Amino acid sequence: MPQGKSAVCRGECSWLFAGLGVAAWEELHRMICSVRFARAEIIFQEGEPAFGLYIICTGKVKLAKRSPEGKIQIMKLLGPGEILGEKSSFDHEVYSAYAKTLEDTKLHFIERADFIDFLTQHPEVALKLLDKLSRELKAFQGKLIETAYQNSTLRLARMLLLMAKTYGEPAPLGIYVGLELSRAELAEMASISTETAIRTLSQFKDQGLIELEGHKIYIHDREKLASLTEPLRVTLRENLL
Repeated sequence: MPQGKSAVCRGECSWLFAGLGVAAWEELHRMICSVRFARAEIIFQEGEPAFGLYIICTGKVKLAKRSPEGKIQIMKLLGPGEILGEKSSFDHEVYSAYAKTLEDTKLHFIERADFIDFLTQHPEVALKLLDKLSRELKAFQGKLIETAYQNSTLRLARMLLLMAKTYGEPAPLGIYVGLELSRAELAEMASISTETAIRTLSQFKDQGLIELEGHKIYIHDREKLASLTEPLRVTLRENLL
């Protein structure tokens, strides 16, 4: 179980707790302890007992699963204000994936029993959490369709655009996607091989779509890159007439 000093802030960075009254903030403050992890540190391992959940204050984290064959699939990336490990807080079991920092990261930790009791006392937070879980379920369903039907070029282009939309920053070379990931990590996110990721990035660069600077990626032509990711059309029959 994480150990740390009481948090200085009160979790305001998470939208789940927006609108709470003073008494609720004080109650939440008493539950929280702050923990810090350096870049590339494991926060929790897949299969470990789930003691509670984390609120990310600063830094970025990847949530990933490893197959029996050793293949890694990044489930999602999380940044400040996002919640980590909340699903395992309800089933009294273990973490279903592992979490690893992508940069120096500060988190607030709340024990599972305290969080469940807090939700009981504040159902408005529980409803927000339910909304979050519902949207994530839809996102995972979309990712399954994308993996099944879209080629590697489209998947990598869509991933770069999503990163830029979520974490992007303007820079002289273009829009920095906001995350300095290895080629292997990019491949894990897009569900393609590392070799394919390297080859596709080179093609994007040759086409003037992106600029590369070490592990940093800059989108040079967002509109043209987006044209590669036309919405997937799914129908139940070929002839609609």
